[in-house]
Amino acid sequence: MKASIFCYSLKGKETARKIADLITKEYGAEVECFAPERLAEGGFGPIPKPSGDFYGEHFRNKEMYISVGSVGIAVRHIAPYVRSKVTDPAVIVIDELGKHVIPVLSGHIGGANRISEKLAEALGGEAVITTATDINGKFAVDEWAARNGMAISSMKTAKDFAAAILERDLPLRSDLPIKGKLPAGTIAGEEGELGVYITWTKVSPFEKTLRLIPKCLYLGIGCRKGIEAEAVRQAVYKVAEDNRIDLRAVKGIASIDIKKDEEGLLIFAKEMGIVPEFFTADELQAVEGDFTPSEFVKGVTGVDNVCERSALKNAEKLIVKKTALNGVTVSVAVTDMEVSFE
Repeated sequence: MKASIFCYSLKGKETARKIADLITKEYGAEVECFAPERLAEGGFGPIPKPSGDFYGEHFRNKEMYISVGSVGIAVRHIAPYVRSKVTDPAVIVIDELGKHVIPVLSGHIGGANRISEKLAEALGGEAVITTATDINGKFAVDEWAARNGMAISSMKTAKDFAAAILERDLPLRSDLPIKGKLPAGTIAGEEGELGVYITWTKVSPFEKTLRLIPKCLYLGIGCRKGIEAEAVRQAVYKVAEDNRIDLRAVKGIASIDIKKDEEGLLIFAKEMGIVPEFFTADELQAVEGDFTPSEFVKGVTGVDNVCERSALKNAEKLIVKKTALNGVTVSVAVTDMEVSFE
């Protein structure tokens, strides 16, 4: 995580130093601190005059933007650059004495609310939280999803959910086991007008379904030598379409080690943003399960099935068995994973 801290007075510098130490220790953040040119020393870079795009550069390229001073100063600096709650950084304003810690932007998805509470506790101040779900003690679905690394199917539906949960309890369904109690404002439910579904699928059980997509799937891929990336892409997409799988749930891609230099497979994995894993024939043969054997594959690779065994190497349950298309075989497995709202 990268963070920028801006301050405008000597007392503000003292508070900024404390904040920098705190977020470095707590989040392992790479922190840059800035002050007016007359105060720019001792680890503080200068804030230029005129500032031009100075604040915009930090707003666009950092995950955390902290301003030590008045809310008005911060708002004027960031106003031209505010775009979306999905992409804007966590913006936090703290008065120069550290009495009030105010999350201004990305309170949920960017974690500004949660970070503000930690900073307030450490500074001996108060976090000024204004988001409705938080102050009413209801399930902040977008914050929880972001904190647990889950994709959100629709930000519009997430907004509708956040508004509706303030008025009534909403149904929640999960394909993953739930540890502990359901969050405040939800009830266990399989159907209804509006609900949240924790799933790796594209299934929508509610009239309006907010899907939260966990990283819990592993793709096992086998392929012929010299396979092109497009063939791998088509095979995986076909498996996903036929089984109503949301590919945002894919956590890992695996194959046998003799495929570690297959350019087509490597290109596809890079497109998915995943570093593939490759296992030896002995490692794959040791995987337990009911597999679809092939004597031909065993003669070439030394193991009777590559894709199913590869998918299960880091997972527990095969949900899509071997599927072949144009020289590519694909299987999908899901890992044991619990969700907790406590």
